[in-house]
Amino acid sequence: MNERTPVYFIDEKDIREIVKKENPSGKVGDLDIPALEKKISNLPAVDSANVYLNLNGKLNLDIRQRVPVFRLNKEGRDFYVDEKGVEFPISKTYSHPCMLVTGNVKRDEYEKLAELVEKIDKDDFSKKYFIGISKDRNGNYNLLTSEGHYKVEIGDLDHIDFKVRGFKTFVEKYLVYQDPEKYSRVSVKYQNQIVTTLNPYFKENDSILQAGNKELAKAPLVTVRKTEGQPKLTESRKISSPSVKAKESEKKKTITTLRETKRIEKKPAAAKPKKKATVKIE
Repeated sequence: MNERTPVYFIDEKDIREIVKKENPSGKVGDLDIPALEKKISNLPAVDSANVYLNLNGKLNLDIRQRVPVFRLNKEGRDFYVDEKGVEFPISKTYSHPCMLVTGNVKRDEYEKLAELVEKIDKDDFSKKYFIGISKDRNGNYNLLTSEGHYKVEIGDLDHIDFKVRGFKTFVEKYLVYQDPEKYSRVSVKYQNQIVTTLNPYFKENDSILQAGNKELAKAPLVTVRKTEGQPKLTESRKISSPSVKAKESEKKKTITTLRETKRIEKKPAAAKPKKKATVKIE
């Protein structure tokens, strides 16, 4: 087995059983090597497999198992996801230690989520504080902490380094002097600011919450009254300049002249029919 990280989803006994089924006679000449390699590669926990015969005629198998980056609990299903974003089932005989993720995580987010988990594993501070990841109904990601009952809201999976540094600064400059149960949420999803939410079940927060409620009660209420009444009517007068008046008078004159010409014009008299010549016979 060639592994970067020790995993034990498949052991040597399982592989020997597969080889025996593919080659019942036990003779190397009867073994279909490409078919055996394909069958081993199709195992869910296998990343790649290389089956070949060496110069001495012995069968060699180089198998690389998938290394889980996180374990996802999604829609009632529980499975592993590797660094390539490939899902594979949980083993009945072996459980690999890795970050637990819950929520409706989409497939196209697997690789970014794997990058986040790897960054947490490589950083001593993050590895100490963050023990899990959850995705809420609004699509925001939260880092679950080992100290206290608060979550670290990071929003999306972009700018992770910047967000983790912001939380680290908050811990070192402020949170180390506070009770970790004081907050229920620490949000670093906003740019250049950290927003905290007090834990309502923490007794020492009662005075702070009561003072806040009193300040809200003192705030004046702004009411907008609707005035009922009929709208005022305003007279609008047309102000016409002398030039406009002259034009209007000219228009009136032309109209009257047209009317007069219509009255004066007479229809031509209809021509009287000519009498037929009569011939008198005596």
